[in-house]
Amino acid sequence: MKVIKSPPKMELSEILAKGLSLPEFVQAVSSPLAHGKYLHWDKLRFHQPPTNLSHEMWWAALKLARGTGRRTLALADTAGKGFSFIVPDIAEELLHMLSLALGSNLRLEERVANKETRDKYLISSLIEEAITSSQLEGAATTRKVAEQMLRSGRKPRDQSEQMIVNNYLAMRRINELEDIDLSPELVFELHSILTENTLPDADRGRVRRPDEAGDDIAVYDNVTNEVLHKPPPAQELPHRMKLMCQFANGHTKSGFIHPIVRAIALHFWLAYDHPFVDGNGRTARAVFYWAMKRGGFWLCEYISISSIISKGPSKYLRAYLEAETDDNDLTYFLIYHLRVLDQAVRALEQFIEAKRQEVQRVNQKLKGAASLNHRQRELIIHAVRHPGQEYTFASHRNSHGVTYQTARSDLLNLEDRGLLRRIVRGKEFVFLAPPDLEDRLAEG
Repeated sequence: MKVIKSPPKMELSEILAKGLSLPEFVQAVSSPLAHGKYLHWDKLRFHQPPTNLSHEMWWAALKLARGTGRRTLALADTAGKGFSFIVPDIAEELLHMLSLALGSNLRLEERVANKETRDKYLISSLIEEAITSSQLEGAATTRKVAEQMLRSGRKPRDQSEQMIVNNYLAMRRINELEDIDLSPELVFELHSILTENTLPDADRGRVRRPDEAGDDIAVYDNVTNEVLHKPPPAQELPHRMKLMCQFANGHTKSGFIHPIVRAIALHFWLAYDHPFVDGNGRTARAVFYWAMKRGGFWLCEYISISSIISKGPSKYLRAYLEAETDDNDLTYFLIYHLRVLDQAVRALEQFIEAKRQEVQRVNQKLKGAASLNHRQRELIIHAVRHPGQEYTFASHRNSHGVTYQTARSDLLNLEDRGLLRRIVRGKEFVFLAPPDLEDRLAEG
């Protein structure tokens, strides 16, 4: 990640002294590039400014316009300057669409809230978030191996797999916490879950201390080794976390803040403060999910923001740096995160539609087996798509959130019908689909 060029500083008096006319000001702030995007100086300086304006004057006019309606948070940098944000038109539109999609979208609600498919979609999304959130922090394993581990319930074999298991357990825990206020103790609990067996026990669930090497933590440019971000010193962290929790619970004088904006600000806040020796990114994303659930956006548990972030991790880091280098303007991170959410919702819609078509297609072949329950149908659909896939009582139980006895009954029944064959591996029964599964389905 290259170092971002900091914007030039220009006071209002300097702008007026340079003779910026009202028509020039209007032209500067209403140009398509400026009006439709929220560009940082590091990007704006490469675009052609409106007629007769220098890049510096163009930037100064935009900064003046962006000052209107700005909200300041209790989050401050190490020099005591607060972070602030505005909600420009592009953010307003995304907030409106996301509020509908994540809170009351009937098209999604009908399919996801259906008990027959709810657990399947939920577990799939939790697995996706657990894997990609861990990969963002350095976990090195394939999605296929990680998914098989989570579905089968086998123990992790290395630190990368342990990170993924921890993320999965933390996401499950968050779904139980939406009615509980955020507190330092709750943040510590989430961090402790996320770092089990990946950090020494003495470092889990606590903030950095001034007397340890972890207090020298910083984010560095991976080419020049230049410091990109230096978090607050350890002695400030307990107070800063208390302020963060007050903000999370709405116990501040900042007035109404849209719950999605509040959740995004919390994500930024915890990552900026970097309170732990490791696991800050994963904990920040976990707190974001808590805030979204707390805000009433129940469908958020079915999407994976990390799967979107992982497709362009440099954009994720850039959003932090743009905010920090432009007078602590959190708007950059807000817009970035809203776009991530929008892409995640679209991915969920596409996933659900693909599953609907897939179920419809295979159901035609399952007409002769109408007595199969929805879990058995899902397994057969999966087996058609993944020849050679192995299934166990544990993997079936974990995939559908059912009891061991229910999972056992499902698989043995499929074996009796000739749709699965059983082998014995050690002390475990393993089930595989026969090579001619589709022919057997067609025969009914």
